Amino acid sequence: MSAFILSPDTVWNPKALATGSVPRKVLHRIAFLPKGGGLGLNLRVIMENEPLRYFIALSPFVIAMFIWRDLALPISQAPVAMIIVIGFFEMKVLRVSAEKRKTLMDEDQAARVQDTLSYRARRVLTKLAALRGQTSGEVMLVVEQSELAHVTPLTLVSLQTRDGKPRILSLTPEERDLIAAELFDEEFTERLLHTANLREDVYLRSVSFDARGVSGHARLAALLDSPAPQEAPA
Repeated sequence: MSAFILSPDTVWNPKALATGSVPRKVLHRIAFLPKGGGLGLNLRVIMENEPLRYFIALSPFVIAMFIWRDLALPISQAPVAMIIVIGFFEMKVLRVSAEKRKTLMDEDQAARVQDTLSYRARRVLTKLAALRGQTSGEVMLVVEQSELAHVTPLTLVSLQTRDGKPRILSLTPEERDLIAAELFDEEFTERLLHTANLREDVYLRSVSFDARGVSGHARLAALLDSPAPQEAPA
C-alpha cells in the first residue's frame, strides 16, 4: 500500500484537518475520509477504528450465539471473557510487546532509517519550496504511521506549517506526485520505516525546513522541471 498524501484536497471532510498546533497527529484523533486510494486504503483506514476492531475480536462470541442458541444468554453475559479476548486481540495480535520491539531491528539500523527519512524529507521540502517560489517561512513534512504491527502499514504524509496559523497545507497534484516519487521507493519502504518506528514506539515523525535555505540552483532546477504553461486558445 502506498503512503496516503494527506491534505485538504485529498479528503472528503477537510474541516476535520483543522488544527491549533503542528505537527498534527491524525490517527486516533480524527476520522478522515480519503478521496481515492481504492478499497484497500479505505478498509485500512477503517481498521484504525477501535470499536470496529472490538467487533472483530468479539465475532466468535456472536457466531457462537447463533450456533448454540440455548447458550446465547450466558455467552452475552460473559463480559470478563470478552474483555480478555479484546485485550489479547489488541495487545498480542495487532501490536508488538515491549520485549519484542527491540528484536525487530538493531539500534544502529533504526538510526540509519531515521537519518534516511530526514535526508529524503529535506530533499522533498527543498523541491516543494522551490516549485512554490517560496523564499521565507518554515514548513515541515510530517510522516505518521499506525501503531498496529501485524497488518499492512498505514502511512500518512502531509505538509504542515505554523506560519500564519498552524495548518495542514493544500497540495497540487504535481506536488503530491513529487512527494510520492521522492520519499519512498523499493530501497526505502514504508514497512522499513514502520519497523524502525515499532522498535522505538514512536509513530509521528516531522522534518522542518526553512525556505530561506533553498539555493538558487534548486530554484532553477524546479523552474526547468515545471511543466510549460499552456497557451490560451485563440
